[in-house]
Amino acid sequence: MKLLTLLLAVLPVLGGPDARLQVRLSDDSGRLRYAIAYDGKTLVSPSLLGLQTNEADYTRLEVVSAETEDVRDTYVLDRIKASHIDHAAVRAVLHCQNPDGRALDIEWHLTANDAAFRYLLPRDTETGSVRVLREATAFRFPEGATGFLTPQSHAMIGWKRSKPSYEEFYTLDAPLATPSQYGHGYTFPCLFRIGSDGWVLVSETGVDSRYCASHLSDWDAAEGYGIAFPLPEENNGNGTVEPAFALPGATPWRTLTVGADLAPIVETTIAFDVVEPRYESSRGYRYGKSSWSWIVWQDDSMNKADQLAFIDLAAQMQWPYILIDAGWDKEFGRAGMEELVRYARSKGVDVFLWYSSSGWWNDIVQSPTDIMCDPLVRKPEMRWLERIGVKGIKVDFFGGDKQETMRLYEAILSDADDHGLMCIFHGATLPRGWERMYPNYVGSEAVLASENLVFGQVHCDLESQNAALHPFLRNTVGSMEFGGVFLNRYLHRLNGAPDAKGRVRGTVRRTTDAAELAVAVLYQNPIQHFAITPNNLSDAPAAAIGFLREVPTTWDETRLLDGYPGRNIVLARRHGATWYVAAVNASEEQPLTVDVRAIERRLGGTALVYSTGKDGLQTGAAAKKPLSLPKDDGAVIVLR
Repeated sequence: MKLLTLLLAVLPVLGGPDARLQVRLSDDSGRLRYAIAYDGKTLVSPSLLGLQTNEADYTRLEVVSAETEDVRDTYVLDRIKASHIDHAAVRAVLHCQNPDGRALDIEWHLTANDAAFRYLLPRDTETGSVRVLREATAFRFPEGATGFLTPQSHAMIGWKRSKPSYEEFYTLDAPLATPSQYGHGYTFPCLFRIGSDGWVLVSETGVDSRYCASHLSDWDAAEGYGIAFPLPEENNGNGTVEPAFALPGATPWRTLTVGADLAPIVETTIAFDVVEPRYESSRGYRYGKSSWSWIVWQDDSMNKADQLAFIDLAAQMQWPYILIDAGWDKEFGRAGMEELVRYARSKGVDVFLWYSSSGWWNDIVQSPTDIMCDPLVRKPEMRWLERIGVKGIKVDFFGGDKQETMRLYEAILSDADDHGLMCIFHGATLPRGWERMYPNYVGSEAVLASENLVFGQVHCDLESQNAALHPFLRNTVGSMEFGGVFLNRYLHRLNGAPDAKGRVRGTVRRTTDAAELAVAVLYQNPIQHFAITPNNLSDAPAAAIGFLREVPTTWDETRLLDGYPGRNIVLARRHGATWYVAAVNASEEQPLTVDVRAIERRLGGTALVYSTGKDGLQTGAAAKKPLSLPKDDGAVIVLR
């Protein structure tokens, strides 16, 4: 490290490797502030730093000295938007003290487009632990900025009192002073447009059993957005709101990704760059696609005939997995499940099983319940799962963001890895660097996901908007277990055929088949539970079935080619030497133009295009004329 000796009235300007990103520190009557500029334009206005603990008040800080070093960040990770990460960064540590002389460090990690920071607390007294009462950390933006935000919900509401579960609608391009829906601020990640000057994505990473998950408060005219801790009512009132940890210790990282355009936002890996594995695994995990009966056929599909049909579907699609959802324990029992797993494995298909996380914090009755929350029951259950050959679990309906719940996530992951089990979480919090921290973690819902398309027509009406939104927001910071790609026109088992009373049942899909195929590329998750059903083998376009056999679920590189959050998107992901480019248009006002020939020149290779023709889905080579995609339409371009 290069030590910088600072004069009392002079604070350092911290810069990224290419100096386009700068963090400017200032002293506001003893309160330490930071601001972020990119290419000389202020994207984050002077914002407070500091925190208050039960041991000392660090909301007034003086920078005593600073150290900086150039670092190279290189690692391999097979479950995120890029597999090989290699970039330059600047690490800086500000050595601070409060008016009482108590020390606190602020560590910064700066890349070309990212600024991450956290607080480091030493053990400078006999006290061995600390409770954080509040953070003074704030995020202020210039006048005229707008936000793309989803609200933090009330606690103990929704289905069986299971919220917050990060499943709310987004507001798009809203003025900063717009109140949140529930009055509790906004769920990470949060995206802000700073007029014509650029963009800022705000989130956090590195949250584990040693802290709680946080969110942004509502906008305050004087100080902007603050860091808000969980609500006392979460987890049915169990557990503390303030996090606590041993000394020396650190808070999670607060991350800001900035850019003149949206490409750095979509392509950032900062959520993974600054964290480290929490444990090593001796297991090898395989990723891929999965069939799933519940999403369209719902609870009635929890019977042997239907599960055999979806096992056979996975085998015919050459997919490695089936997810068997809630109620399997009551329908099949242990012996029946062992028989199903044996049948699946005889077909080359492995099994994920659903569990409720529930214990004492909600009213969930979907079973199995009261297993994953109890280590004395969970551990023998996982031994049984390993013995019969189950490869993963989907655990649902968690209780909130308190440190107590973070401990539960970590305990489930750790125990599962001991038995070679991958973990997917639904009804859950946002993953915060977990792909790198936990080797058997493969994705979380934490979004208004695919079941809502089945539950309400409004969600079908907004499907293309969400496809053009989540790559800019939810999926930027972590794997998103959405469970999409519907090929039924009616999201019901009968798929438009009248029932016994002559009714056509189910919500109606608005998107084209080409747009649905695009979702397979737009949404990143190493295990993808696609929503096709056995009838699609005969009633869906053969080209769509062929594409879903082929499309990968892991990626080596991701690039944003075009788009605006909630309006449209053109996104490229590379697997090996093959590029998959997905486009979706959600705009009523104007079609999305996709120049396939220009994409060929930009990325290389020869294009096979999946698009909408007069008779539905069509495939072919790149045409001279660009594609023109109306609302709810999409395309996929495969470049080899």
